[in-house]
Amino acid sequence: MSFGFESTAAEVLAGVDLSGRRAIVTGGASGIGVETARALAGAGAEVTLAVRNVEAGERTAADVTATTGNQAVHVQALDLADQASVEKFAEAWAGPLHILVNNAGVMASPPGRTAEGWELQFATNHLGHFALVNRLLPALRAAGGARVVAVSSTAHLRSPVVFDDIHFERREYDPWLAYGQSKTANVLFAVEADRRWAGDGIRVNALNPGGIRTNLQRHVDVDELVRSATAANGGVPIRWKTPEQGAATSALLAGSPLADGVGGKYYEDCAEAAPNRPGTRSGVAAYALEPEAAARLWDISRQSTRI
Repeated sequence: MSFGFESTAAEVLAGVDLSGRRAIVTGGASGIGVETARALAGAGAEVTLAVRNVEAGERTAADVTATTGNQAVHVQALDLADQASVEKFAEAWAGPLHILVNNAGVMASPPGRTAEGWELQFATNHLGHFALVNRLLPALRAAGGARVVAVSSTAHLRSPVVFDDIHFERREYDPWLAYGQSKTANVLFAVEADRRWAGDGIRVNALNPGGIRTNLQRHVDVDELVRSATAANGGVPIRWKTPEQGAATSALLAGSPLADGVGGKYYEDCAEAAPNRPGTRSGVAAYALEPEAAARLWDISRQSTRI
């Protein structure tokens, strides 16, 4: 069966049995994270929502349990902008981990820095997840076959990783360029992580969920976003997805047999994306798949996080 733009996460995992699998969804208390968690729980997986707001996470967990009947939905605190929080979360995890969905993120936020001086979007969207996955690596290896899913965005088309000034120390801060390079970093992470870990049975992929109206856009003038995105797409307006549709590609890469043996790829609309064509907002940029850039980013990230 093939799926596409209008498919939902529940449809993608219909008939899939994830009983005995353990999953973590970062940012699982809002937006497409909720629907990703719901689809995984509906397929029988034990799901942990890794969230900044534990109270909101508890409400979401109760809702997911009520709609799926799955009692194994848990909540744990995680702030990806705080390396101590990432370490604490990983240290508290016990046993194998079969599915890790790196879903949390911030978009086009005002200027901000972490305690280390890292630019906030890059720190949250990339470095936080980089540290999390590496700290959970023993659990992923213990699963005997695991999947890591990195939620990227069409915004990766806005900027490569600017290695000479990742943290906007010398160039003027631009919220969209900062967001764009963090989303490119998500794809490069998938390329290098899969190269390193495929031999351990850990497959890593990235994806574009599509345009979805969620709390992710709290820092954004949505009307301006629509105008700029339409202009970048040759005048073709955005086609919005529901959160259920936006979670479909995450669900496919996390749990569907259709993604068996797949790694180091960038997906959109439930299929591997084609190369980006200039003047469009679809497909994947060549710079996001460059092995050399992926390896360089890995080294920088490891040095930054001391992992």
